Amino acid sequence: MSQTDEKKAPAERKIFAPVVNEETAKFWKAAEEGKLLYGWCLACNEPHYFPRSFCPFCFSTRVEWREASGEARVYSYSIMHRSPAGPYTIAYVELKEGPRVLTNLVDCDFKKIAIDAPAKLVFKPSDGGAPVPFFTLA
Repeated sequence: MSQTDEKKAPAERKIFAPVVNEETAKFWKAAEEGKLLYGWCLACNEPHYFPRSFCPFCFSTRVEWREASGEARVYSYSIMHRSPAGPYTIAYVELKEGPRVLTNLVDCDFKKIAIDAPAKLVFKPSDGGAPVPFFTLA
């Protein structure tokens, strides 16, 4: 390999600041306090994520915010090897409380990731906004 063919170190992945609006402001405020919120429908008793003002199951607006424990299990995942910032893992984790969350698995050995592996909540700072929830292997 010649010097011009040497691989460059991957760029660090940038975490963009979340867009905060009236509907999500409480969610991102809780994230600043290290809490992950999810929605709970008072009409059909179903949990859901990403929190919104209506239930995606029955469309009721009788929804309250609840705090997740931060405990989860890997439901599905894919390791993305071709990225300018280096490999990363995108996954669905199932919260102990029930809803599934689309996330990245961070700060863990890719070889140890498996379906049903225990995972836990971590927050990473964003570029000028609220911290963003991710998960790592527990």
